[in-house]
Amino acid sequence: MPFSTLLRLAVQAEVVSAPQQGILELVRGSGLLVQFVLYLLLLFSVVSWGIIFYKYRQLRIARIQSQKFIEIFWDSRNLASIHDASRDLKSSPLAQVFRAGYEELLRVTRSKKENPPVEGLTTELGGIDNVSRAMKRAMNVALTQLEKSLTFLATTGSTTPFIGLFGTVWGIMNAFRGLSVTHSSSIQAVAPGIAEALIATAAGLVAAIPAVMAYNHFFQKIRVIGADMENFSDEFLNIAERHFLK
Repeated sequence: MPFSTLLRLAVQAEVVSAPQQGILELVRGSGLLVQFVLYLLLLFSVVSWGIIFYKYRQLRIARIQSQKFIEIFWDSRNLASIHDASRDLKSSPLAQVFRAGYEELLRVTRSKKENPPVEGLTTELGGIDNVSRAMKRAMNVALTQLEKSLTFLATTGSTTPFIGLFGTVWGIMNAFRGLSVTHSSSIQAVAPGIAEALIATAAGLVAAIPAVMAYNHFFQKIRVIGADMENFSDEFLNIAERHFLK
């Protein structure tokens, strides 16, 4: 066998048998700035997953309690009993909107009984308008509660890929700068540094992808809940105008 062939086989065997560094070893061997980027991305990821689990549970409970409230509302003909039952459904946005409208309706009807309108005196805002405004305020409060912490998911999805890319660029710069110091043109001299740097990009994507998917999912769920509140508010106002504010 020719000597050149033996030499090539020996080099290939050495490359194959060379131990590969694991991810943890690459992280430990990376520079301080790259390590800071990785720990920052880990923090973003941990907080994002905490928000994801919390929002999933919050929206699930809100949906279940809202369905239960709708059943109570249409099965009962007594608004007072519906109001009492809604107190146990504190996580239901529909129940919150109903309580705000019902309590304002009681104040309006009580005020009309105690202070009957005087002929020739009118007010532009009163009656059904007061109830409508009270329900809109409750809707805004409920939507604000549901949308809480979603901005962090949006921020994570939009910024962590760039943070990871910054760590990658910095790591590759250091790898090639080290190559110039060692005066070597071999790929083995820069391969570990490039691998360490690319971990930052991977970590940025790992943090961003779940955050973006969760944000879109939760945003759509909240839109549906908002539409349900709008529809319920219109139904309640129609009932109040027909039976209580004639």
